[in-house]
Amino acid sequence: MKQSIGNTLSPYLTFTKAEWGALRAGTPLTLSARDLARLQGLNEQVSMDEVIQIYLPLSRLLNLYVGMEQDLFAATQDFLDARARKVPYIIGLAGSVAVGKSTTGRILQALLGRWSNHPKVDLVATDGFLLPNAVLEAEGLMDRKGFPESYDLSSLLHFLSAIKAGKRSVSAPVYSHQAYDVVDGEEIRVEQPDILILEGLNVLQTGKPPRDGRAIPFVSDFFDFSIYIDAEKDALRRWYIERFLQLQKTAFRDPAAYFHRYADLSEKKARKVADDIWTRINLKNLAENILPTRQRADLILAKASDHAIEHVYLRKI
Repeated sequence: MKQSIGNTLSPYLTFTKAEWGALRAGTPLTLSARDLARLQGLNEQVSMDEVIQIYLPLSRLLNLYVGMEQDLFAATQDFLDARARKVPYIIGLAGSVAVGKSTTGRILQALLGRWSNHPKVDLVATDGFLLPNAVLEAEGLMDRKGFPESYDLSSLLHFLSAIKAGKRSVSAPVYSHQAYDVVDGEEIRVEQPDILILEGLNVLQTGKPPRDGRAIPFVSDFFDFSIYIDAEKDALRRWYIERFLQLQKTAFRDPAAYFHRYADLSEKKARKVADDIWTRINLKNLAENILPTRQRADLILAKASDHAIEHVYLRKI
């Protein structure tokens, strides 16, 4: 993995955790231990040291980028003698199932929102743009859930287009992990944030460009910066199974949960079920659709087997 990212022909600058941590440059720690505990996902233990060494330098870098973008926007408005609505800075966050995207998104949202020039930071997951289960079942796509074809891409692109057009209020659908489905009639409102973090499996994916040059835009065309969270496949498999076993003892106990049928399995059988789901669906999606987009990211956070980020790869400018 490291050779494929950080070799001599790589477009990335490579940093160890210590080297990246040195770039904090006095950025204050604005998260408490209680804040961090609240932001962490199931089966993830992000240390305060990792916040200091990894997330504070990243917060500083993104703050610099956002500030430059805001200055460029203001200069362009002066040039055009216009007063357009502000346009949010959009950060795309990609990576496999169980790699920790949601936790990273929440930590970045908290840290970035503490900078004075962009206090309003929203986080949206593309899960809400999945097609409803009824549609997936009708089209034989339930075992392809999370694959590119399982999303309402048109709605996602319209959402991002409206955000980048500076619309005051844009709605996004809501997804329930408990019900394992889009919640009919529910939505969240995104109201002109300074920064929008869009988190999802396939947000960096592209397709074949059309011969007539009239392409429907890719999701990543709307990004100002993109992050890919990386880990070895064996680690991802283990993390997925461990999370499944924890959910079996908690969320799956609810009779309304989609996976309630697995709540009373023995640990051995539950491991087998989780391994089957991982291999048949998530690993396949990772190999076919997610991992091939890694090199498109502006920054890669590479995790070790204990979930800790050990290397950072920043695209050269």
